[in-house]
Amino acid sequence: MRWDIFCRVIDNFGDVGVCWRLSAELAGRGEHVRLWLDDLQALDWMAPGALEGRVEGIEVLHWTMPLPAGQPASLPLADVWIEAFGCEPPPECINNLATRLTRGERPPVWINLEYLSAEPYVERSHRLPSPVMSGPLRGLTKWFFYPGFTERTGGLLREPDLLQRRAAFDADVWLQGLGVPTLTPRASLFCYEPAVLPEVLRQAARVPWQWLVTPGRAWRAAQATSAGNLHPLPLLTQAGFDHLLWACDLNFVRGEDSLVRALWAGQPFVWQIYPQHDNAHHAKLEAFLDWLQAPASLRVFHRIWNGIGSAAPVWPDTAELGEWRACVQAARQRLLAQTDLATQLSGFVQGKR
Repeated sequence: MRWDIFCRVIDNFGDVGVCWRLSAELAGRGEHVRLWLDDLQALDWMAPGALEGRVEGIEVLHWTMPLPAGQPASLPLADVWIEAFGCEPPPECINNLATRLTRGERPPVWINLEYLSAEPYVERSHRLPSPVMSGPLRGLTKWFFYPGFTERTGGLLREPDLLQRRAAFDADVWLQGLGVPTLTPRASLFCYEPAVLPEVLRQAARVPWQWLVTPGRAWRAAQATSAGNLHPLPLLTQAGFDHLLWACDLNFVRGEDSLVRALWAGQPFVWQIYPQHDNAHHAKLEAFLDWLQAPASLRVFHRIWNGIGSAAPVWPDTAELGEWRACVQAARQRLLAQTDLATQLSGFVQGKR
């Protein structure tokens, strides 16, 4: 089938990361994907060759506003539309589809691929119809599709060979290739600007931990603390980011895509959830910690890292880190028993055509 995936970038890494992983998974199954992006810069280093069309099965289209005149009409009609994270497709694509429907062409299966959450509404809302009530496409139906952590949701993105690649990975060889010391223990840092970062780095220095810090906001925040044992990383491909998580004893991640990859890595992690002005992210974090069956020390650390409450951070000792690791690995086993997101999406679309 032919899939149009529409992505408007809010968080430059996370939005593109999810949409590219989904595109790559579908293309790997023989599907043809057109990925419409309004901001191409992250994809240039995240998936080398993607913008030049060197990834088989995927065509990346620049979602300009407006689109070039006549572009949608010049393209074959897709079998599936996916609006990622609730973005509306370009008005030119909507108007073009309306014109084609008057000629008797078949509409795509239209899916609203939602944000990831462990909150109870996800199971209730997954696969529900959303009738289009106005505009040129009035009368069509969109379908809510929710990624999630339970069998009553759409699942998570997972490549078929992921665990085999994880088992074959040599951390020291990979780190040496980056020119990064192979000293342990190691922690990765991919974050926004948590207020407690200086204190966390100070406490970790007692061991001392080596910090592998991603570029951008995380590196600027870490540098501002004047802490030692900070090792700057280059921009990493998606495979490289997986390798970073596999190479570390503790991972600090942010957003949606990196949370999922931290779960697959099976190492202890701390998640900085995307902050919302009304603090709606607090309930989302608590729901995730409940699903994770997080031990008390991991719950407390997550709350502090996310600026919830006024408690001071306490760096985990060896026993607590072992408890965190066991918790994550048990969660990974629960997820491995579930069907992955790309498989569920494909089956859902087939059932609606």
